[in-house]
Amino acid sequence: MATIPSTILHNLFYFPCRKGPRHSFSTCHASFSYTHKISAKSSAVAFNGGRAFYKQTDSQKSVIPFRLFGPSSRFLQMDSMETSSSGDISVKSASAESGSTSTVSQTVSGIVHLIVSLGIILATDKILKKAFVAAAIKFPSALFGMFCIFSVLVILDSTVPAAATGLMNFFEPALLFIQRWLPLFYVPSLVVLPLSVKDIPAASGIKICFIIVGGWLATLCVAGYTAITVRKIVKTEMTDAEPMGKPSPFSPIEVWTWTGIFLVSFVSSLFYPTMLGTSARTCLPFLLASTVLGYMVGSGLPSEVKKVFHPIICCAVSADLAALAFGYLSRSGLDPVLGYYLTKVATNPGAGDVLMGFLGSVILSFAFSMFKQRKLVKRHAAEIFTSVMVSTIFSLYSTALVGRLVGLEPSLTISILPRCITVALALSIVSLFEGTNASLTAAVVVVTGLVGANFVQAMLDKLRFRDPIARGIATASSAHGLGTAALSAKEPEALPFCAIAYALNGIFGSLLCSVPAVRESLIAVVG
Repeated sequence: MATIPSTILHNLFYFPCRKGPRHSFSTCHASFSYTHKISAKSSAVAFNGGRAFYKQTDSQKSVIPFRLFGPSSRFLQMDSMETSSSGDISVKSASAESGSTSTVSQTVSGIVHLIVSLGIILATDKILKKAFVAAAIKFPSALFGMFCIFSVLVILDSTVPAAATGLMNFFEPALLFIQRWLPLFYVPSLVVLPLSVKDIPAASGIKICFIIVGGWLATLCVAGYTAITVRKIVKTEMTDAEPMGKPSPFSPIEVWTWTGIFLVSFVSSLFYPTMLGTSARTCLPFLLASTVLGYMVGSGLPSEVKKVFHPIICCAVSADLAALAFGYLSRSGLDPVLGYYLTKVATNPGAGDVLMGFLGSVILSFAFSMFKQRKLVKRHAAEIFTSVMVSTIFSLYSTALVGRLVGLEPSLTISILPRCITVALALSIVSLFEGTNASLTAAVVVVTGLVGANFVQAMLDKLRFRDPIARGIATASSAHGLGTAALSAKEPEALPFCAIAYALNGIFGSLLCSVPAVRESLIAVVG
């Protein structure tokens, strides 16, 4: 709001006229309403609803409200105190109404923008997936799409920079949505974990846990020390990274909305088990709502509690409790309800199928995050690419070797090979092998991320990794997205390197395992 000096206002608009009835300046061409004497206090002059403030001295006995260009008015039209007051009220009322209308329109526009941008990403993923299946191509379709998007952005940036910027801005709502709900897309494998491990012997389960914890620590060390070694060789100075947007926190309205969906759908499913055609579809709303509510509650827990009870664990427990309650009340038992949660049938999806349907879009979103940090990737290419390649190769082959040494069944060992790669690409990798357990793969990947999320910062301090590049790369290479989220929450300077390594680790692992010779060598190591 502009402030106009009192002397200028006084010289321009003060008219020494004789006061007429009702304290108005009736004998002037431009009349002004009179107020009582105010000593050295701020007063206001209205400019079509706006106000310019100035100090009134003892010698000035009137405030001069006037309207420059209003409805049915002349320039500096004469106005009484009552008319001026009512004018101010009407202007404020009109401003409030226009502000309210503007807020509603912006909200609607934002929702439409989100639906369109996210819809395009999801549709692209589905189209590519169908095309690759029809062509019998085993290479991950989402990874191909990511390369295409990244290439388009790079080409546009070199030819028409404004178009690249516009494309990034257009998909920004979708990218923030994916970032906000990313942990939810990992949850289904944990929810159905009781079904996944049912046929796995206890001794094998202990061996898998040993590989998860030991493998995470070993990969963390390898990635971190590799990054530090390369940093000492190249001696590249660090520069500020591009700022990364953060999603908004959950509002009470969202919590209450999902609570209402849960209650209504839970009760409806009890009385009408096949209301939506099948049991899986009927149970989908309340199982999805219980998962979302668990995530919202877990995200709001104190940071000290989160170290022990991660939001993803809260998420999985919430969904399992809902499934247990429904199984008990409907007398169907827990296992059938968990089967409804993740059916893996496109024509009869469950809540888990809906959530995991976003995994492809996560991979496509890597293209935008990598493009945004392209300058950083180029500047620190030696540290980033060397560390990612070394740690990925080490993770795959060390898992295969240790699995053989501890006597783990070959099929289980192959299933947990991509333990340090994000779920979306880990599932694509194990699909390249025969006789694997995809549910176990997803569960192991998530558990590895949880281990990293809880202990990564303390372990990095123990290992004396001070450099943000080394800390970020080591975290993402060993604990993918969950470790990245945990570290970046307290060390935002490491976030860009986490995000880059997180994406490149999965990309390089997928490319590596797409080579038949590499797959055969891994199988040979496993035995």
